[in-house]
Amino acid sequence: MTDLPLPAAVLWDLDGTLVDTEPAWVEAEIALVTKYGGQWTAEDGEQMIGSALPNAAAHLRSRGVEGSDDEIIGFLIERVLVTLAAGVPWQPGAHELLATLRDAGVPCALVTMSYRDMADQIVAGAPEGVFSAVVAGDEVTHGKPHPEPYLRGAELLGVDVRRCVAFEDSPTGMASAEAAGARVVGLQRHVPVAPKPGRSRLGSLVGFTLDDLRAIAGGSTIDRL
Repeated sequence: MTDLPLPAAVLWDLDGTLVDTEPAWVEAEIALVTKYGGQWTAEDGEQMIGSALPNAAAHLRSRGVEGSDDEIIGFLIERVLVTLAAGVPWQPGAHELLATLRDAGVPCALVTMSYRDMADQIVAGAPEGVFSAVVAGDEVTHGKPHPEPYLRGAELLGVDVRRCVAFEDSPTGMASAEAAGARVVGLQRHVPVAPKPGRSRLGSLVGFTLDDLRAIAGGSTIDRL
């Protein structure tokens, strides 16, 4: 399989894919809804995974939270950053795979709906020199599931998005990457990754190899759930 080329780039979601920050987001959401006497269900939490933060703010308002987008988003980010100050929970295998891609000369971009301040704090803990570009949620007009974030990531790297492989963990994020034209690997962590033609699925990044990446870039799919 080594005769197959590597992708032009790898585009990475952040929350839930590279780092297990979803519990911190859920804790922040519950705290905010509880403050206003509302109820927050597991289904509410799942709907928020991968969502653009203004969409999340609107959903929180529907559960009784008061405030503008900026006020709600600011509360969530501040709460999550306090949690992350104790340490960033990287997904198993994430550091190793990022370093492997860097050493193989595969450009990487981070494509996240987290805002720039949070993205920069987390990226600072990644292997040095991995990310050549970062697309943050406060730097796009249309968040996921719109294709804009992934199209922007490929543009910043100067590559054709159709020659990229994107790693995602949420239906919203996968929809964004697929709409942009990237080949998608769904990492199943907090929500199920539904099967779909052309979509690869992993239960973990551990053991994922460059040969696996070559196969996916070449049009094959991998299913390891």
